[in-house]
Amino acid sequence: MKKSTVLQLASAILLLTLTLGAFAVRHRIVFDIGTVVDVARPPGIRPDYRDLVVPPNIAPLNFMVEEPGTHYRVQIRSAQGAAIDVTSRSSQIAFPLTRWRQLLAENRGGKLYFDVYVRREDGQWTRFAPIENTVADADIDNYLCYRLIKPLFILRVDVAIYQRDVRTFEEATVVSNRTFKGGCINCHTFAPRHPGRMILQSRDEGEQDYRNGTIVVRDGKVFKADTRQLVRHAESDRGLVTKSLASYAAWHPNGRVVAYSANEITQFFHDAGENRDVFDSASDLALYDVDSNTVTTAASISRPDRLETFPAWSPDGRYLYFCSAEPRPRDRYREVRYDLVRVSYDPERGECGDVEPVVLAKDTGRSVAEPRVSPDGRWLLFCMSDYGAFPVFQPSSDLYLLDLQTRQHRRLEVNSPRSDSWHCWSSNGRWIAFASKRADGLFARVYFSYVDEEGRVHKPVLLPQKDPSFYDRFIKTYNAPELTPWPAPASGRSLVRAIQSRDSDTAGR
Repeated sequence: MKKSTVLQLASAILLLTLTLGAFAVRHRIVFDIGTVVDVARPPGIRPDYRDLVVPPNIAPLNFMVEEPGTHYRVQIRSAQGAAIDVTSRSSQIAFPLTRWRQLLAENRGGKLYFDVYVRREDGQWTRFAPIENTVADADIDNYLCYRLIKPLFILRVDVAIYQRDVRTFEEATVVSNRTFKGGCINCHTFAPRHPGRMILQSRDEGEQDYRNGTIVVRDGKVFKADTRQLVRHAESDRGLVTKSLASYAAWHPNGRVVAYSANEITQFFHDAGENRDVFDSASDLALYDVDSNTVTTAASISRPDRLETFPAWSPDGRYLYFCSAEPRPRDRYREVRYDLVRVSYDPERGECGDVEPVVLAKDTGRSVAEPRVSPDGRWLLFCMSDYGAFPVFQPSSDLYLLDLQTRQHRRLEVNSPRSDSWHCWSSNGRWIAFASKRADGLFARVYFSYVDEEGRVHKPVLLPQKDPSFYDRFIKTYNAPELTPWPAPASGRSLVRAIQSRDSDTAGR
């Protein structure tokens, strides 16, 4: 055969292959099912994506069919738009991103039905009762920021903050301690309504203690601030603010003031059960003015006879909520129970009022942590556990919702027998994200729950992954998830440069 003929034949075969491949992509080839036997129950699937309210901008809810078989077919249908058909010889089902997004967009506020077919070993196809989910009419924020750490976080090895686009499966590194050979990075906090502002905390010891400080992103400028050196008008009985680095933080709605806690924390370990625990021997609150680079405090938020931590602003900026407890010796750490309180705040004068009780430990017998006010000012989400102020280490930690109009609170139905904590609101107030160890008691995963106008919180949606078996082998825990409408406003390189700086950098101020 002539060489030219061989080349022509090869070209024809290649063209035919490409054509068939393109056809298969445009028109998914499905198995010939024929007759089916109906099963009067929904199929087992993992993750449990059943009976949910899902964001209309969420990535595909890929899952595994936990029914024995040789072939699988899943069809998603709704009132509007063309159905999606996925067939596989594997029990892992992944939906095409573009068609998924289109179907959800066309069915806001409507139902999604998942029909699952399984071919048994004898060749008979079975069809299970449909899985029914609802598409919410409110988006969730496009980005989720979190820290990933090993579950036994003793050494500061491989600690990083990541950003996930919840509309896709794209994950990007915000900053990693691998880029500066150690140290801890934590407490990433975004300014609501101010996309160019965020802070995070950097920690290190020994010869690298110059890395300690608050990393501030302010409208294109990135610098490190040592809040201990910026205190003015601090009274002598509030010396902790000048001795301890900033920790838990919250941006005032004006995007200028950051309320933060200064804590003296000790981590220790148990022989059985949840092996870690945290004791807060001292903590006060202070206010950092990002624009003037100064720190102030007040008697009502930094009492020497109280522990104050977990600041949170009301959306109008007129109240600062926080947790407060009476100190106890370390050997009585199980007796430390925090109240939820608040003080009024005058943004123009920068002054705090007197402490007002909100939820008291003497009434609940439990300890309050991590208050977060909804963007409309109606609800306050918090968690309570048996004691202390580190609920992620306590299986007793549950989420509660306080109606700020009636001052009544209730335990949410979305809780599990294991730790539920580290929660936040979406910017429109229709979604919450939280970290839960419900799957195995060891690894925290991120869940989303829809909150309707009456404060009803719906069944949680596990953060979806492209590979539905991802969580079976992923051995890191999700820490401090934060929803944000915008991507992180600084590059990892600029953040590391600020962390590595030996002096506070006031450039661009």
